[in-house]
Amino acid sequence: MSSPYTVRWGILATGWIAETFTKDLLTSPASRDVHDVRHEVVAVSSSSSKERAAEFIKKVDAPSSVKAYGSYHELVADPDVDIIYVATPHSHHFQNAMLALDAGKNVLCEKSLTVTAAQTRKLIETARSKNLFFMEAVWTRYFPLSIKVRELITSGAIGNVYRTIADLSVGRDAPEGKIDFPDENRMVNADLAGGALLDLGIYALTWVFQSLYHTQPEAEKEAPNVIAAVNKYHTGADETTSIILQFPKHKSHGIALTSLRVASEPDNKDTAGASIRIQGGLGEIQVVGPAYRPRQLRVITKESDGKAEVIDFAIPKDKERDWGHGMFWEADEAARCLRDGQKESKTLPWSESIVIMEVMDETLKQGGVTYPELISTDVFDPQSPLNTGKR
Repeated sequence: MSSPYTVRWGILATGWIAETFTKDLLTSPASRDVHDVRHEVVAVSSSSSKERAAEFIKKVDAPSSVKAYGSYHELVADPDVDIIYVATPHSHHFQNAMLALDAGKNVLCEKSLTVTAAQTRKLIETARSKNLFFMEAVWTRYFPLSIKVRELITSGAIGNVYRTIADLSVGRDAPEGKIDFPDENRMVNADLAGGALLDLGIYALTWVFQSLYHTQPEAEKEAPNVIAAVNKYHTGADETTSIILQFPKHKSHGIALTSLRVASEPDNKDTAGASIRIQGGLGEIQVVGPAYRPRQLRVITKESDGKAEVIDFAIPKDKERDWGHGMFWEADEAARCLRDGQKESKTLPWSESIVIMEVMDETLKQGGVTYPELISTDVFDPQSPLNTGKR
């Protein structure tokens, strides 16, 4: 048996999502029955200070050999790094990912990929011209559960799929019209491209796209018509957004819902039932658990006779580290693409990331949501405050 292909990671940013992803990278691939690739964390950078990066390395229990940098520029210049994981708020993604690509680094960039579709197109053009791997980190797509859903759809288990209803909402309603996040929090702060859509709605759209677009034959790919309703919060960010996506040639509709006022799972115990329903002519697939990290499928057909077929998907844990969140599968995908010389992932190709971003663009436009020039420009600036951390 050949030894596993090793990928050396640089982590750009030190927030909670970087922490979760890095802890997943540090788990043993064997704990999830993966033996062909492995991951090494070689460097971490904070835009504020080297100390912050060093604290992060300690916090995630990474090897003491991991380098700590106090700037993103130092990280992207490190010759020991194969790929950069961009884990900043989405307001910063375009400038940060461009910084890494411009330095000749492969990139796995958190979702939502950018603030505008123009920024997404620019990133992809840059990756293509520099012959680099680039992927949007929609971790949910790489879950065995998601793979199973796509297999069920393409095998015709529920007939032609005509409608998908998907919701990811968090109930943070507060007295006097407020939402239970401080105005400067990235969830509601327009300066950080805050709002329900770009943070949560991307997951509702992920299920619409996985079930209605990704499964369309390549020659018949059809971008949807979009009708959106948006309620704005006093910060200018969207607080509740509902989108109807129509694929006329395929006779299908997707309904993507997101809100900061109501919860798709009020008690976080799945009591409310499936927040994702994929409906075909012969039955439906229900996805149970939060849209970003679902744990169960229920398949109901006309022959079910009151009994759904239930398939559970546990997320494996590395017992030695007592950890396993589910972000390791997207990292494994990136590693295999690098090993095989692929520049994009077949599970989320560049063209699909662009169409999803165009849907979000159109939704925000219909809702009158605008973001500041600093975060919405598609002109790369290595010295942008988003790259240097300087105000």
